[in-house]
Amino acid sequence: MYAQAASSVTVRTDIAELGVTRGLSRQATGHLMAISSLQRIAPGATLFAEGDDADSVYEVVHGMLRLYKLLSDGRRLITGFLSAGHLLGLASEGVCVFTAEAITEVTLCRYKRPAFERLIDEVPGFARRLLTITSDELRAAQDRMLLLGRKSASEKVASFILLMADRQSRSGVEVVDVPMTRNDIADYLGLTIETVSRTLSKLRQDGLIALTPARIEICDRDELEELAAGESDAGF
Repeated sequence: MYAQAASSVTVRTDIAELGVTRGLSRQATGHLMAISSLQRIAPGATLFAEGDDADSVYEVVHGMLRLYKLLSDGRRLITGFLSAGHLLGLASEGVCVFTAEAITEVTLCRYKRPAFERLIDEVPGFARRLLTITSDELRAAQDRMLLLGRKSASEKVASFILLMADRQSRSGVEVVDVPMTRNDIADYLGLTIETVSRTLSKLRQDGLIALTPARIEICDRDELEELAAGESDAGF
């Protein structure tokens, strides 16, 4: 089921808190608000599919999406998990290069692409803001290349947990929401589901994490960071 069938209403909240408007003037934010709408999609629904026309730009307000590509042999490669503050739909060639699917119920701020692109030219500071966002995405892609190419299975899983924790910026007790399935994590890290499950169990047994449904509590961040960096002597 595609998200276009879901309800879409005019934005009535202050979008100044959204990532795309951060640092912009009140007037610039007002221009963005004028072309915005809120869209909600249910868990499992597809926002857009690989090959679709990229007719809109979106920012995640609440919830989590998975981005994936299907390989020629039918295997799925998850390229990212997007949560609040992430922007998507900026494909320069005007065609979606991956599929975006809701893991949880997701609320998005939607901008029609033609109006969005006009504002890039018309709103002072907007192009610079988008450059910052795309630079962050490039850095994340480079980090993922390192994650897939040079790390062991335990290092990959530890790095994934820390990535999710850093995105959620939790203070105090570090309880990380992980609404995706073990299979999702495996397809993101280039591992088998059995390896992911076995590694998580080993991290729990060694006291680095605690596992609850859809959540991971970090019990020993220092050791987890050492493991992610390949510096641990924990016998993984």
